[in-house]
Formats: sequence, structure tokens, C-alpha cells
Amino acid sequence: QVRLVESGGGLVQPGGSLRLSCAASGFTVSGVFMKWFRQAPGEAREWVATIVPSGGVTFLGDSVKGRFTISRNNAENSISLQMNALKSEDTAVYFCNAEIDGRNYWGQGTQVTVSS
Repeated sequence: QVRLVESGGGLVQPGGSLRLSCAASGFTVSGVFMKWFRQAPGEAREWVATIVPSGGVTFLGDSVKGRFTISRNNAENSISLQMNALKSEDTAVYFCNAEIDGRNYWGQGTQVTVSS
């Protein structure tokens, strides 16, 4: 059974940092495309970052490039999203996503609020 559990969200001041984690079970994260998305109130879900299988090549959305980093921990079967230089516009619920055999699986999300 595929399961994704996000953690690490919270309240942070502008310019601060947070690290989100996504613990996976029921499959191996190194074998599939893993992604982070986010959704702000009243807005559509937005793609944030992708890490490809095996080699670890990553892609980042333009709005987070240079500030966010996606990584994978094969030993813990998890992925992370390191977020630096946070802005108020980064406020959203962040979701972990796994694409397995053409089907998308989602976690429950973790809230990130950037505010002074």
C-alpha cells in the first residue's frame, strides 16, 4: 500500500528557512519520479520541484529556483525540500507526490506559513 506522509511545516518569518520531509512506504522512492507541489488558498495546485529516479537529477520551478532544494534519502526512503530565503508568497500547503505506473499518489500535505 502506497503511503506518503509529509512533515516539517510551520510558521517562519520572511527570510527564514524550513525543511520539509516526505516519508514513503509501499514503494521505493529511488525508483520513481518524486515531486513537491504547493497550494495557496483559492489558488490552483502548483508544481514546485521534481527529483528523477536513480541519478538524482532535479528540476525546480522558476519561483523557487535558487532558494529551494529537493533531495532524496534512499536509506530512509524519503525525500526532502529545503526551503531558504522564504517569502510571504511561499505560504501554502505543501504536498509530496509520487508517480507510480502512471498513477499519482499524494500525501495529506503540511502547512507552511511565512509571516512576520
